Amino acid sequence: MNSLANISLLAAILLAGGRASSALVSSNMNAKLDDCQMDYLTPVDAALQAQLEGIDARLRDKYEMTNEQTAVGVLDLRTLRLAMVRPDYELYAASVAKLGIMLAFFQLHPAAATNLDATTRHELGLMVRPSSDEMATKFASEMGLKAIQQVLDSYHFYDASRGGGLWVGKYYGKSGERYGDPVNDHSHAATVRQLLRFYLLLEQRKLVSPTASQTMLDVLATPDIPADNIKFVKGLAGRDVQILRKWGSWEDWLHDTAIVTGPGRCYIVVALTHHPRGDEYLVDFAGAVDDLMIRSASK
Repeated sequence: MNSLANISLLAAILLAGGRASSALVSSNMNAKLDDCQMDYLTPVDAALQAQLEGIDARLRDKYEMTNEQTAVGVLDLRTLRLAMVRPDYELYAASVAKLGIMLAFFQLHPAAATNLDATTRHELGLMVRPSSDEMATKFASEMGLKAIQQVLDSYHFYDASRGGGLWVGKYYGKSGERYGDPVNDHSHAATVRQLLRFYLLLEQRKLVSPTASQTMLDVLATPDIPADNIKFVKGLAGRDVQILRKWGSWEDWLHDTAIVTGPGRCYIVVALTHHPRGDEYLVDFAGAVDDLMIRSASK
């Protein structure tokens, strides 16, 4: 497999018009990206960390949020600089955990990577784009909750001894079978660190197989299903960027996660909030992080 210096953010969505693209990430992307690993010992970049902490603190002050109501992270895919604030603080994930259902589908249906029929592709797109509970439960029910979590565990996306991680323990919009996560008894859970890892492995084409990872990127793009103009998408509106994302909302748990690419920048960004004004925080956070990446690229 070639270095990700020459691998694309396939079928990314243009915010300006929602059109699918398969343009390559600039060839000057750090050639070591393919070998980059994220674990609990991965150090943060001191300068980027201070800047991210400043953004989070400013926005929490603006929206009267405590430090237990946000968790954020960014990974610059060009320089491999990492910054995280409360990376292992687990929150209820809402629909962000549907990423786990998508991964499990391709893990348990390997032929789908190269032979995904149009109907199934569209239904997967409905699950991850407008975040259909009906489609999520359809796919999850066919696989079973325990099988889905076994897939997530196989990639070490959940570790109870480290605060938790990605967890899918209940069907969406349906009562009945439920398995709460061992740390907080959430039916769906996530941490910033594990969401950053998910997108990094997807970009590296290391989830299931290179072909399956590409297909998952295509599903996240699904050009015939418009992106919801909320959270990160709203915060980045009008900018020359492309985005692949999965958002989540339930009551006051309001989140967004994305791979963003534009002139001179390509990065993964995650923000989890538990506050009534979380969506406003997410809008401002997306713009502030993109401004930070623009300034970094100009140096």
